[in-house]
Amino acid sequence: MATCPAGHDSATDDYCDVCGAPMPDGSPAATSVAAPDATSTVVEETCAACGAVRVGRFCEECGHDSLNPVVAPPPAVEAPVSWHVTVEADRAYFDRVVAVGGPDAAAMAFPQFCPPRRFELSGRQVSIGRRSRSRGIYPGIDLLGPPEDPGVSHNHALLVASGDGWSVVDLDSTNGTTVNEGDDPLPPNRPHPLEPGDRVHVGAWTTITLHRSDG
Repeated sequence: MATCPAGHDSATDDYCDVCGAPMPDGSPAATSVAAPDATSTVVEETCAACGAVRVGRFCEECGHDSLNPVVAPPPAVEAPVSWHVTVEADRAYFDRVVAVGGPDAAAMAFPQFCPPRRFELSGRQVSIGRRSRSRGIYPGIDLLGPPEDPGVSHNHALLVASGDGWSVVDLDSTNGTTVNEGDDPLPPNRPHPLEPGDRVHVGAWTTITLHRSDG
Protein backbone atom coordinates (compact mmCIF):
# COMPACT_ATOMS: atom_id res chain seq x y z
CA MET A 1 0.00 0.00 0.00
CA ALA A 2 1.41 3.38 -1.03
CA THR A 3 1.43 6.54 1.04
CA CYS A 4 0.42 9.91 -0.45
CA PRO A 5 2.29 13.16 0.29
CA ALA A 6 -0.36 14.03 2.87
CA GLY A 7 0.33 10.80 4.75
CA HIS A 8 -2.77 8.84 3.68
CA ASP A 9 -2.55 5.11 2.97
CA SER A 10 -3.87 4.60 -0.55
CA ALA A 11 -4.84 1.36 -2.29
CA THR A 12 -4.03 2.98 -5.62
CA ASP A 13 -0.56 4.04 -6.74
CA ASP A 14 -1.44 6.84 -9.19
CA TYR A 15 -3.76 9.06 -7.12
CA CYS A 16 -4.57 8.88 -3.42
CA ASP A 17 -7.93 7.24 -2.98
CA VAL A 18 -8.42 9.35 0.18
CA CYS A 19 -7.53 12.92 -0.88
CA GLY A 20 -6.93 12.60 -4.61
CA ALA A 21 -3.35 13.90 -4.51
CA PRO A 22 -0.95 12.51 -7.16
CA MET A 23 1.14 9.70 -5.80
CA PRO A 24 4.91 10.24 -6.05
CA ASP A 25 7.22 7.82 -7.77
CA GLY A 26 10.02 6.06 -5.98
CA SER A 27 10.58 4.42 -2.67
CA PRO A 28 8.57 5.02 0.50
CA ALA A 29 11.49 7.08 1.77
CA ALA A 30 10.86 9.57 -1.04
CA THR A 31 7.23 9.91 -0.05
CA SER A 32 7.71 10.32 3.65
CA VAL A 33 6.94 13.64 5.30
CA ALA A 34 9.99 15.37 6.77
CA ALA A 35 9.95 15.57 10.56
CA PRO A 36 10.99 18.68 12.47
CA ASP A 37 14.69 18.95 13.30
CA ALA A 38 14.87 17.85 16.91
CA THR A 39 18.42 19.19 17.22
CA SER A 40 17.47 22.88 16.52
CA THR A 41 18.36 25.25 19.41
CA VAL A 42 16.86 28.51 20.65
CA VAL A 43 19.25 31.46 20.28
CA GLU A 44 19.62 33.53 23.47
CA GLU A 45 20.82 37.13 23.39
CA THR A 46 21.50 39.81 25.99
CA CYS A 47 19.11 42.74 26.38
CA ALA A 48 20.94 45.94 25.48
CA ALA A 49 18.85 47.93 27.98
CA CYS A 50 19.14 45.92 31.19
CA GLY A 51 21.62 43.11 30.44
CA ALA A 52 19.18 40.26 31.11
CA VAL A 53 19.08 37.18 28.86
CA ARG A 54 16.56 37.81 26.09
CA VAL A 55 14.79 35.20 23.95
CA GLY A 56 12.92 36.79 21.08
CA ARG A 57 12.32 40.43 20.30
CA PHE A 58 11.12 41.76 23.67
CA CYS A 59 12.99 41.50 26.97
CA GLU A 60 10.95 39.72 29.64
CA GLU A 61 12.71 41.70 32.39
CA CYS A 62 12.32 45.32 31.24
CA GLY A 63 10.15 45.03 28.13
CA HIS A 64 12.73 46.67 25.85
CA ASP A 65 12.13 46.17 22.14
CA SER A 66 15.39 44.92 20.66
CA LEU A 67 14.60 46.69 17.38
CA ASN A 68 14.67 50.09 19.10
CA PRO A 69 17.84 51.89 20.22
CA VAL A 70 18.61 52.12 23.91
CA VAL A 71 17.85 55.61 25.24
CA ALA A 72 20.31 56.72 27.92
CA PRO A 73 18.69 58.12 31.11
CA PRO A 74 19.04 61.86 31.62
CA PRO A 75 22.02 62.87 33.74
CA ALA A 76 21.37 63.38 37.42
CA VAL A 77 20.84 66.99 38.37
CA GLU A 78 22.57 68.06 41.57
CA ALA A 79 20.45 69.94 44.02
CA PRO A 80 21.40 73.62 44.10
CA VAL A 81 23.14 74.92 47.22
CA SER A 82 22.17 78.28 48.68
CA TRP A 83 23.60 80.22 51.60
CA HIS A 84 22.15 82.82 53.92
CA VAL A 85 22.84 84.37 57.30
CA THR A 86 20.59 85.27 60.18
CA VAL A 87 21.32 88.33 62.32
CA GLU A 88 20.10 88.60 65.88
CA ALA A 89 20.77 90.29 69.18
CA ASP A 90 22.73 87.73 71.20
CA ARG A 91 22.43 88.16 74.97
CA ALA A 92 25.18 85.62 75.76
CA TYR A 93 27.62 87.46 73.48
CA PHE A 94 26.61 90.82 74.97
CA ASP A 95 27.30 89.54 78.48
CA ARG A 96 30.79 88.40 77.41
CA VAL A 97 31.49 91.82 75.88
CA VAL A 98 30.44 93.59 79.06
CA ALA A 99 32.44 91.19 81.22
CA VAL A 100 35.69 91.98 79.41
CA GLY A 101 34.99 95.70 79.20
CA GLY A 102 34.18 95.78 75.51
CA PRO A 103 33.26 98.81 73.39
CA ASP A 104 31.80 101.42 75.76
CA ALA A 105 30.60 98.55 77.95
CA ALA A 106 29.33 100.79 80.72
CA ALA A 107 27.08 102.71 78.36
CA MET A 108 25.83 99.66 76.47
CA ALA A 109 22.27 98.39 76.94
CA PHE A 110 20.96 95.20 75.43
CA PRO A 111 18.02 95.99 73.09
CA GLN A 112 14.60 95.14 74.44
CA PHE A 113 13.29 94.21 71.00
CA CYS A 114 15.38 93.12 68.02
CA PRO A 115 13.65 90.69 65.62
CA PRO A 116 15.95 88.32 63.74
CA ARG A 117 16.83 89.31 60.19
CA ARG A 118 17.82 87.18 57.21
CA PHE A 119 20.22 88.05 54.38
CA GLU A 120 20.79 85.89 51.30
CA LEU A 121 24.41 85.44 50.20
CA SER A 122 25.25 85.76 46.51
CA GLY A 123 28.23 86.71 44.41
CA ARG A 124 31.81 86.43 45.61
CA GLN A 125 31.76 88.96 48.46
CA VAL A 126 29.16 90.29 50.90
CA SER A 127 30.09 93.22 53.14
CA ILE A 128 29.07 93.63 56.78
CA GLY A 129 28.64 97.05 58.35
CA ARG A 130 26.41 100.07 58.80
CA ARG A 131 25.02 102.11 55.93
CA SER A 132 26.30 105.68 55.46
CA ARG A 133 24.88 107.71 52.60
CA SER A 134 27.33 110.55 53.16
CA ARG A 135 30.28 108.16 52.81
CA GLY A 136 28.72 106.04 50.08
CA ILE A 137 28.74 102.87 52.18
CA TYR A 138 25.96 100.37 51.47
CA PRO A 139 26.83 96.98 53.03
CA GLY A 140 25.19 93.78 51.82
CA ILE A 141 24.48 92.94 55.47
CA ASP A 142 23.36 96.32 56.77
CA LEU A 143 23.35 96.50 60.58
CA LEU A 144 22.16 100.09 60.83
CA GLY A 145 19.04 98.92 62.65
CA PRO A 146 16.84 99.75 64.37
CA PRO A 147 18.00 98.95 66.91
CA GLU A 148 21.49 100.08 65.99
CA ASP A 149 24.54 98.35 67.40
CA PRO A 150 27.01 101.24 67.89
CA GLY A 151 29.93 98.83 68.21
CA VAL A 152 29.69 97.89 64.52
CA SER A 153 31.96 99.83 62.15
CA HIS A 154 30.59 101.15 58.85
CA ASN A 155 33.03 98.84 57.01
CA HIS A 156 33.32 96.14 59.64
CA ALA A 157 33.89 92.77 57.92
CA LEU A 158 33.51 90.86 54.70
CA LEU A 159 32.10 87.43 53.84
CA VAL A 160 34.10 85.93 50.98
CA ALA A 161 33.08 82.88 48.93
CA SER A 162 35.86 80.28 49.09
CA GLY A 163 35.63 76.85 47.46
CA ASP A 164 32.22 75.46 48.36
CA GLY A 165 31.81 77.65 51.46
CA TRP A 166 32.51 81.06 52.96
CA SER A 167 35.18 82.81 54.97
CA VAL A 168 34.96 85.96 57.10
CA VAL A 169 37.53 88.76 56.93
CA ASP A 170 37.74 91.52 59.54
CA LEU A 171 38.38 94.84 57.78
CA ASP A 172 40.49 96.27 60.59
CA SER A 173 37.31 97.27 62.41
CA THR A 174 37.39 99.40 65.54
CA ASN A 175 36.08 96.72 67.90
CA GLY A 176 37.10 93.55 66.07
CA THR A 177 35.34 90.37 64.97
CA THR A 178 35.16 87.03 66.81
CA VAL A 179 33.83 83.62 65.80
CA ASN A 180 31.75 81.28 67.96
CA GLU A 181 32.82 81.47 71.62
CA GLY A 182 36.34 82.71 70.89
CA ASP A 183 37.48 85.74 72.87
CA ASP A 184 40.40 86.66 70.62
CA PRO A 185 39.51 88.92 67.68
CA LEU A 186 40.39 87.70 64.20
CA PRO A 187 43.57 89.15 62.68
CA PRO A 188 42.57 91.98 60.32
CA ASN A 189 42.47 91.33 56.57
CA ARG A 190 42.99 87.57 56.90
CA PRO A 191 40.23 85.13 55.78
CA HIS A 192 38.88 82.82 58.47
CA PRO A 193 37.03 79.75 57.06
CA LEU A 194 33.48 79.19 58.29
CA GLU A 195 31.30 76.10 58.58
CA PRO A 196 27.49 76.04 58.44
CA GLY A 197 26.22 77.01 61.88
CA ASP A 198 29.26 79.12 62.77
CA ARG A 199 28.49 82.40 64.54
CA VAL A 200 30.28 85.62 63.69
CA HIS A 201 30.15 88.24 66.47
CA VAL A 202 30.48 91.95 65.76
CA GLY A 203 29.76 95.09 67.77
CA ALA A 204 28.32 94.87 71.26
CA TRP A 205 25.58 92.30 70.79
CA THR A 206 25.20 91.34 67.11
CA THR A 207 25.64 87.69 66.07
CA ILE A 208 25.60 86.62 62.43
CA THR A 209 24.98 82.85 61.89
CA LEU A 210 25.86 81.12 58.61
CA HIS A 211 23.34 78.69 57.12
CA ARG A 212 23.52 76.33 54.12
CA SER A 213 20.43 75.02 52.29
CA ASP A 214 20.61 72.06 49.87
CA GLY A 215 17.93 72.05 47.24
